[in-house]
Amino acid sequence: MNVLGISGSMRKNGNTAALVTTILDRVREAGIETEFLSLADMDIRPCTGCEACRDAKWCVTEDDDWGNVAQKMIDCEVLVLGAPTYYYDINGQAKNLIDRTYSLFHDRRLAGRSAVAVAVYADRGGERSLETMEGFLNAHEFSYLGYVCGRGYAPGDVLKDERAMKKAAGVADTIVRYLRPED
Repeated sequence: MNVLGISGSMRKNGNTAALVTTILDRVREAGIETEFLSLADMDIRPCTGCEACRDAKWCVTEDDDWGNVAQKMIDCEVLVLGAPTYYYDINGQAKNLIDRTYSLFHDRRLAGRSAVAVAVYADRGGERSLETMEGFLNAHEFSYLGYVCGRGYAPGDVLKDERAMKKAAGVADTIVRYLRPED
């Protein structure tokens, strides 16, 4: 797999998923393999701060869905990470995923990949959500290929945000150029 898109929203087909899949669809049209994951139906528990991962080099909480998602993140070349904005920051499910990657930080297991951050907001706070995701990406030494911040509340609203749709197309084109520089 080359490009992994993750929607951290608890709405399986919500605005965050729509914006992430908009990017993935354009990348796929260029002949690049993509995969989409929604965290909506997944059980991803919070980090407990136990520090056992320092020795284990993997999160020791093994009875939820985090490990499968983490392995796909390790295996991808480009990560498109999307999250909705709740109270001026990313939602809890996306934050749980990010916090648990602390177990991968010790050996820099995500370093060397590239990424795009995608935030959706209803009124305000999208910039802060992007900052949270950028902090995660910077800490894990991803190369940053860009971001998209879209406005939407009701299902499908983000697809009417012309600025976000234009930015999503541009970010998708950047991913294609990155993965296929010879084209």
